[in-house]
Amino acid sequence: ERGYQRRVRGGFSALISYFINHPHYTRPACDVQVYVGLAIFLIGELGNFSCHLAFKNMRPAGSKTRVIPVPNSNPFTQLFNLVSCPNYTYEVLSWIGFSVLTQTFYAALFTTVGAAQMLQWALAKHRNYHKEFEKYPKNRKAMIPFLL
Repeated sequence: ERGYQRRVRGGFSALISYFINHPHYTRPACDVQVYVGLAIFLIGELGNFSCHLAFKNMRPAGSKTRVIPVPNSNPFTQLFNLVSCPNYTYEVLSWIGFSVLTQTFYAALFTTVGAAQMLQWALAKHRNYHKEFEKYPKNRKAMIPFLL
């Protein structure tokens, strides 16, 4: 998973950077678009980080015991009540914000490709959670609340 992300991100990062740093790049006409994109990006990053910390803290140190993911006191982790892989949900949200912020075709393409790949991973993890835990919440979706 991480190896795939690094390889794909590296190529897209170079491509996106080329267009953003090109002398003919046209920045968003409205500053509101920049601030909205940045806000979406930051919310996604904070949520992703919060979910990774929650995952880390679900296991006792040195243990390989797996548990049903549940939210903690951090409000960003409440997404665990709705989806099995909130970290992917927040990751895609970050890339949506980045796409709005940069308004480049390749950022949007990366967001789409990344979301499709993460959805596949989330669906597989979701199936595994249902197999592994008898009491896994039936109403949780894989990655997109109330849908998938």
